[in-house]
Amino acid sequence: MNQVIFIMGVSGSGKSTVGNMLSQALKIPFFDGDDFHPEANVAKMSKGIPLNDEDRFGWLQTLNMLAKKQLNKSSCVIVCSALKQSYREILSKGIESHIKWVHLSGSFEQILERINKREHHFMSSGLLQSQFDTLEQPNDALRVDISLKPQDIVKKIVKELDMKSEFGLFGLGVMGRSLSRNLAQKGFNISIFNREVKGSEENVAKDFKNAHPELEKSQPFSDVEAFVNSLQTPRRIMLMVNAGKITDMVIEDLIPFLSDGDILIDGGNSNYLKTKERYDYLKSKYINFIGVGVSGGEEGALKGPSIMPGGNKETYELVKPYLESIAAKDANGLPCCTYVGEEGSGHFVKMVHNGIEYVEMQLLAEVFSIFKTMGKNPEDIARILESWKSKVDSYLLGVTIDILRKKEGNDWLLNKIVDKAGNKGTGNWTTIATAQLGAPSTLIASALFARYTSFYKEERLSASENFGITPSDLNLNSGDVLNAYQFARIINHYQGFKLISEAGKAYNWTLNLSEIARIWTNGCIIKSDFAEALIPVLKENGNILTNQSIISQLKALKPSTNKVVAECVLKELPIPCLSESVNFLNAYITANSSANIIQAQRDYFGAHTYQRTDDDSGKFYHTNWK
Repeated sequence: MNQVIFIMGVSGSGKSTVGNMLSQALKIPFFDGDDFHPEANVAKMSKGIPLNDEDRFGWLQTLNMLAKKQLNKSSCVIVCSALKQSYREILSKGIESHIKWVHLSGSFEQILERINKREHHFMSSGLLQSQFDTLEQPNDALRVDISLKPQDIVKKIVKELDMKSEFGLFGLGVMGRSLSRNLAQKGFNISIFNREVKGSEENVAKDFKNAHPELEKSQPFSDVEAFVNSLQTPRRIMLMVNAGKITDMVIEDLIPFLSDGDILIDGGNSNYLKTKERYDYLKSKYINFIGVGVSGGEEGALKGPSIMPGGNKETYELVKPYLESIAAKDANGLPCCTYVGEEGSGHFVKMVHNGIEYVEMQLLAEVFSIFKTMGKNPEDIARILESWKSKVDSYLLGVTIDILRKKEGNDWLLNKIVDKAGNKGTGNWTTIATAQLGAPSTLIASALFARYTSFYKEERLSASENFGITPSDLNLNSGDVLNAYQFARIINHYQGFKLISEAGKAYNWTLNLSEIARIWTNGCIIKSDFAEALIPVLKENGNILTNQSIISQLKALKPSTNKVVAECVLKELPIPCLSESVNFLNAYITANSSANIIQAQRDYFGAHTYQRTDDDSGKFYHTNWK
């Protein structure tokens, strides 16, 4: 991959000398940024007047265009003071993943002595202090001490940039393998690590590299210290290991070999509360930590997942080019990756994504049950679902159609799969979080408990005989079922985004719900047309049930949903999420509920007090009920 190496630092630090020598060593073109200053800038500096941001803006844009043009041909070296972060952002705009920064660093006294020895340069030593005052230390640059000889500085730069990888991937499970290949396909030089167990797991990283041509330039490791030392600083290491204790063990294994400012990226399905703890723990050791939700499964990780990063915003900027490059792209070509918010917010949003996913899967299972009870075989059901795509297309709908059509011999494979649904914990965490935050994500809880119920297979077989209940034919049509499915999906997404919103308030996270919907439009398991439709809705209001279009849809869909739920209950067919969607909305739209009797009961036995409808002061009352 072609790169632009920017040599930066205050005037007099030796940028031009080092840049010229570096370009010769690497056999790539060299450009001195000073040569591109407009005449007005040169005249100003010649008079001893410092440049301001407005003066520099056009100059920086010119250098950015130069870099873009040069990247189409080859790598290059560009010398530019680039003193502020905002300047560096202008220089790297649109080519972030191709930029390497080298900061030539020295003391004021060192550089003043050098400037005083320079001849025929338009910048005088009187402007040096203004440069030091302007300088904002870069976090993502190779820092080199100018007290070294120029040839030694060049050797150090060549060794660091040429021999070392820019990104590390720790853990080569299913997701780690796919992400490694994705990074390599995007042109990044990476190091990959996997542990070895003699006799059972040997040469894992080496064998994986050799199996895939795109990994030809990658560096494989089974030794932690060698892996860490193979990376450019600040090191960027993405952990793709099992959530929980293993993540903590890996972090402890890495810490002795890390340096201040290095970045660990947890790409596993970690609990957001643990992410917060790890963030604080590593901060105390001067190590940066980003919690990243990654959705899309094995195929998504390889071709482009949806990525949900949370942590320090400045730290995110240092890993942004890598994450955004490997992410899926939305309808406008933008990466399905955005800075979610502080601390554990990325993992929280991924957790809620999985909770919504639980519901979407359960709803399709309930739709299947309804049509099966109506006497339709899997191929019949697949054809019906195929016809729904123009109205409710989604990744999971497509997955379900493929599953329904898969045969083994003369029978559908689905008929041979035991009806016990597993889970990896994220649905459980989401249900706990919604209870802790007091948000009514009832569909997620219903979907989770439906899975738990399915796992009691032996008890269900016995209960089926004891109760002798068999669901009978249903008086429904596919249009009724489609409407109920659409209705429940709207409620599901309302509850999911409501939970995210409540977490933002509770944890003081700055969350953009519309952006979260956008990055869920491709690459992830819950990508759908509906997620795309929610982008403008959530820009207006975080509560989608206040949107007039959504309200109109629910009103139109509700009669069919009532019919489907009532018919299934009467014919004794379990549909926990479809029925809960109606129950929830009925409760949500009830102006005066029966909760007053509950509050009276609480006051009766626990003196918990209550408020009165005839007193709007907010005062609380207690009654002696006997």
